[in-house]
Amino acid sequence: MEFSRIADKKRVDFITDAISKNISAGESILDVGCGNGIISRAIGRMGYQVTGIDSSEKTIKAASSGNLPNVNFIVLSAGEFTPEPGKYSAIICSEVLEHLKDPSSLLDTLNKSLKDNGILVVTVPNGRGPRELLVTRPVQYLQNKNNFTWKLVSAVKKFLGYKGTTVQSSADDLSHIQFYTYNMLSDLAHSQGFKIIQVKKTNFIEQVFPFSLVMKHSLALQKFDCRLADKLPLGFTSGFMTVWKKM
Repeated sequence: MEFSRIADKKRVDFITDAISKNISAGESILDVGCGNGIISRAIGRMGYQVTGIDSSEKTIKAASSGNLPNVNFIVLSAGEFTPEPGKYSAIICSEVLEHLKDPSSLLDTLNKSLKDNGILVVTVPNGRGPRELLVTRPVQYLQNKNNFTWKLVSAVKKFLGYKGTTVQSSADDLSHIQFYTYNMLSDLAHSQGFKIIQVKKTNFIEQVFPFSLVMKHSLALQKFDCRLADKLPLGFTSGFMTVWKKM
């Protein structure tokens, strides 16, 4: 299964473009929190040696079912990953940091594992963007309460076809712990010896209910939403796509 949403494709295009422009073919790439392996395989098809790691056995099983000879998947959590000094020319950390209690620890390990002239590609939701403010935070609040309201919301979501997983990951727990503004993300990068050299926006309100009911069925509306996000100020995007370099 590959991405069908325009915003997901936009994110993959950003990642593959960053890799192709900065890293020579055949180099070693690490995909942290690789999920079902969609991004790893996209990079593998470009001729890179890719290792994808994820803590979920379910997602790694799904990833391995569509494996390529130059793409390897391993069940390994971010906390268990140990430094491999200067091994990787590029590291991808897509939709991962928001799930971690201690993202600084992982970034320290990734800094040590990245070549001095390598790149770290990081994508995260905008913690104050439309989706996080209007969907993720309210839903997680109700979920933590686990009361009648949450049960009602769960029933409605199931009826409308929302499964609680994503195409990128089938993990059982996709809760967000961190909510980054761009300034917070930049400060985090700097504190771990990185600087952000490129930032782009994902989409605007495509995943916000009730707009999502219509937009998930219309690629034209999704494309418009992504283009609109590009025109709006950075704070209005639902996600940040960034490239980091070592300082």
